[in-house]
Order: sequence, then structure tokens, then C-alpha cells
Amino acid sequence: MKNLPLMEVFAILVLDNLLYSSEHIWVRVEDELAYIGITDFAQHYMNVIVYIELPELGLEVEKDSQIGQIEHIKGVSPLFSPISGKIVETNEEVEVDTQLLQDDPYSNHIAVISIKDKAELQGLLTADGYKTLCAEIKQD
Repeated sequence: MKNLPLMEVFAILVLDNLLYSSEHIWVRVEDELAYIGITDFAQHYMNVIVYIELPELGLEVEKDSQIGQIEHIKGVSPLFSPISGKIVETNEEVEVDTQLLQDDPYSNHIAVISIKDKAELQGLLTADGYKTLCAEIKQD
């Protein structure tokens, strides 16, 4: 979802208690686990999500590596891991009903990653940083 072009202007929800990647992935840290999902910005851009390819359970992933993809009416967007670690859970509910990601993207995670290096979390954006990124994209 690198540098999603924006064709329309819309209001987006950004939660203060999450971290964000520049690839429009949110991260909620609970102890040694990172819950990840797509942001409200991403789901608005995609408009209608048709299909999601979840990451493989048990897969060892590196930060910024592709772990799946999301098919939507505008095309296909790769799903990038915001951190390194191991996929310990996938949310099959969003695979069966992709509308969950659009109705409430922050309550419906895509996967859970066992964090390999917590220092990588420092490279993610805070809510304010993510709002700035989205505002810059909207201006393009």
C-alpha cells in the first residue's frame, strides 16, 4: 500500500493508542505481541475490499516484507509487515467477511506477530505522525 494516491477527500479516524506504518498498517502492542490491521485511511482508499490473502501461520517475517495482499475494486495492494517476528495468529473472520475491515478497521486485526525486536517499534509513526502523513498524501 505504498504511497496510496488519493482521488477524493474524506475524514479519517486515527486512534491515539496505536502505532502506524507508512504503508497504512496499524499496530497495537500487547506485551510481546503486535496486532496488525489496515488503517481507516487505507480502507477508505480501497473503497470496496473484495478479498484478503492472510499471511501464513508460523511464517517468520522481516520488517517491510510482503506478508499478504488485499484485492479491492481499485486493484491489488500488497500487505507489508510493520515489524519483524513470527505470525502467531491470523484473523480468518476478515478473510470470510472483508466488510469487517471496512466497518471497523481498528477492531478487526488481520494478524498477530510475536515481536522479534521491540526496538523496531520506535521506527513506527505515532498517531500525530500518521495524521501528518495522511494530510501530505491528501494534498498531492
